[in-house]
Amino acid sequence: MYLTRKADAVLAGWKAEEDHYPLIVRGARQIGKTETIRKFGRENYTSFIEINFITSPEYRGIIEEGYSAESVIRLISRLNPQMKFIPHETLLFFDEIQDFPEITTALKFFKEDGQYDVICSGSLLGIQYKHIDSISVGNKKDYQMFSLDFEEYLWGQGYSETVIRDMLSHMLEGKMFSSTEHSLFSRLFLEYCILGGMPKVLATFFEKKTFEGSLDLQRQLLIDYEGDARKYAEGLDQARIIAVLRSIPAQLAKENKKFQYARVSHGGRAKDYMGCIEWLADAGIIHICRCMHFPELPIKGNLTEDRFKLYYADTGLLVASLDDEAQLDVRANRNLGVYKGALYENFAAEALVKQGYPICYYKKENSTLEEDFFVRTARELIPVEVKAENKQAKSLHQLISSAHYPDIRHGIKFTGGNIGVNEPILSFPHYCLFLLKRFLAEQDLFE
Repeated sequence: MYLTRKADAVLAGWKAEEDHYPLIVRGARQIGKTETIRKFGRENYTSFIEINFITSPEYRGIIEEGYSAESVIRLISRLNPQMKFIPHETLLFFDEIQDFPEITTALKFFKEDGQYDVICSGSLLGIQYKHIDSISVGNKKDYQMFSLDFEEYLWGQGYSETVIRDMLSHMLEGKMFSSTEHSLFSRLFLEYCILGGMPKVLATFFEKKTFEGSLDLQRQLLIDYEGDARKYAEGLDQARIIAVLRSIPAQLAKENKKFQYARVSHGGRAKDYMGCIEWLADAGIIHICRCMHFPELPIKGNLTEDRFKLYYADTGLLVASLDDEAQLDVRANRNLGVYKGALYENFAAEALVKQGYPICYYKKENSTLEEDFFVRTARELIPVEVKAENKQAKSLHQLISSAHYPDIRHGIKFTGGNIGVNEPILSFPHYCLFLLKRFLAEQDLFE
């Protein structure tokens, strides 16, 4: 079962670009990169040639006679004469390039040759990317792919762009959803939080119409991530990387969700674990949410290095990392305590990253003032608060009303309730979070 992806349109747009560069698709393992590129190649080219450097390691010898397009193609044809290179009608797909990053040196020569389109992909490209970038800089285009977001989940459930646009219209007009709509979208959102966006998990759910087997698939993915750490984490303590990943659920369960090294191991320090955290982030497994020095523009350059929170890149995997009954508890909306807020906060971080936002928060020292996230428009810094229930947002009010924060004039709150407009704070249901960037682009209030 193929699930429609936003990457489908990205790939089509890339092909339509005149004189386009070779493309590198980045992203964590098993988010659907290979399947998406394979479908695109077979539907849009007369000849689609796929080379996987893990399953077919013999192809690592295709650069032995140099990096020119001609010599690479010649050696590929020697290894498999069935592969047909038709000028201007061929897509050459190099997969799992993290195991053979040297192939990206050839991208310059394929660009100069101009007869064949090239896409490269693989997991853990963040780990190898400094090397890849240094040998292919200026001769490639990059695209970051993620697991499915909530909009793609709705597509998989059969909902059209008309429904998505109607949801955005409710936000722009400040018009409440009907009780039927709110109940429906809330249920779908809860399902998505439990399942996450990993294609194999969702395809199984859509086919079976039940959660049966989803937890097993998710936990196998977590095992695979730990296996990647053991295979690829060169020069780092692999056990520490795994320990950091396993500590995140407990870190998020704290009222103060700031990451603490001592929660990983007794006496743990930054020098022991910072490289491990960066490895996990580069691999696309987690997101780092840094604390702002002060809530003002610009965001970049105003972030601390030593205070941060860590979130799973896929909320479904966070749920799967909990005890066996957690998925049932989330589905029944019970027995979650502080973890209910942590799950919604993790989902918010995931949704913001998938919209292209850098994630950050603010915690004023020696004060209760704390804000979950911030986004910006051309003129404003906008605090974004995520509440499990529809409760008061004291920090949000304080940031807006105080003269100490002149860049903040409005705030947005995402809750379990319906749409509410109480100037200068706008409230939306959790299930609208994926539309935040489009809302801000069209909302006159923030211009």
